Amino acid sequence: MDPLMAFLRQPNALPSSGWRQPEFTGWRDEQMSWKTTCSLGDWSFLWDLVIEGPQALEFLQYYSVNDLVNFEIGRAKHLVQVSERGNIVAEGVVMRLAENRYSMQSSPAFYSAYRLSRGDYDVQWHQQDTFQYQVSGPNALTVCARVTGESLTDIKFMRFREVTIAGKRVLALRQGMAGEIGFEFHGAAEDKEAVWDAILEAGGPEGIRRIGSRTVMTNHLEAAFPTGNYHYLYDTFDLPGFMDFVMANFDLDGAPQVRGSLEGDVSAYVQTPYALGWGKQVKFDHEFLGRAALEKVAANPGRARVTLEWSDEDIIEVYASLFQRETEPYDFLEFPNQPTYCVWADRIEDEDGNLIGTSTVPGYSIYFRHVLTLSYIDPAFAEPGTPVWIVWGAPGHPQKRVRATVKPAPYKQDRRRAPLVSAPPSA
Repeated sequence: MDPLMAFLRQPNALPSSGWRQPEFTGWRDEQMSWKTTCSLGDWSFLWDLVIEGPQALEFLQYYSVNDLVNFEIGRAKHLVQVSERGNIVAEGVVMRLAENRYSMQSSPAFYSAYRLSRGDYDVQWHQQDTFQYQVSGPNALTVCARVTGESLTDIKFMRFREVTIAGKRVLALRQGMAGEIGFEFHGAAEDKEAVWDAILEAGGPEGIRRIGSRTVMTNHLEAAFPTGNYHYLYDTFDLPGFMDFVMANFDLDGAPQVRGSLEGDVSAYVQTPYALGWGKQVKFDHEFLGRAALEKVAANPGRARVTLEWSDEDIIEVYASLFQRETEPYDFLEFPNQPTYCVWADRIEDEDGNLIGTSTVPGYSIYFRHVLTLSYIDPAFAEPGTPVWIVWGAPGHPQKRVRATVKPAPYKQDRRRAPLVSAPPSA
């Protein structure tokens, strides 16, 4: 094993930190909320960066695959950034606040700051101390209308504007990371508690539930939102001084870790936008870092994003091994999600044992009553209903070939863009 992979496989994966606590009303109750009532998630731990300057748009255009020509003020986009090899280095939402001013969260924040630190563009960056709350589910619009005192039906998908909550100025972005109608609220950190409490109070009659770290990533799984350094590795390992810059300027817990049955070098764990289901966002109408590599990938993507539905019977056998004293048990499969934040990558095989893809973090959905995984698979096996096998068990441990069936991704029906028909704000 090469030194980098040996480091990534060290048994010290990071805890799933950032969320307020693992559970509030129980993970099963919380999992049901964004499908049946309404959920409230706290993502305030994400880095929040503002970039501004006369070359801000030029900078974003070169360091993203997106077409940003018609990027109006008050609009948000899912920004996808790649390496020269065409693999994802960062992705997340960017919001255009003014003519030459943008905000971004998560990985684009520290990747953009790193690129801007070289001084190649007339653009400045600074971090914001903010909160970021997500409200999603069938009752989300009613809750958000009540807490803001506005119908909010004028806010189109991936648009935002200012609203007032508990007397505080807040940006309301229509998004929906749970695959349901939803709003993301952004505001100053000093207003965090007041806004949180107001949303909970407004959501009480609608069955709102806070979601904790045990189940928060289930909505990414059901709605097919791959997450960096969790469902795949960011391709940043050979960027000169990148990790030193990030550790010096952002509050990070440590380096990423890798788990699962897949074995290979770093190239086995990174992914292109096409593998993640984001091929439509790649626009070859402008020059951008990684364009030449992605032009080749576009002609032959190699992997397709799917959901794998694991065999219930085989999962039961994995758990039954814990009670069989004659043999060593299989690796434990955490319910509903792994408690540590690390990249999970298991082998996907065809009937004959040939490697045909990568299965990521397994998660259990109480709503669908299955173990599911977001997976990247050879397009020849991507048709829903295709049987495949997942190798469960770390290298050197007892391993089991778990049967699975290819399903669409997203697995849950996508309702993010459903028409907004709101109850009166006073309802």
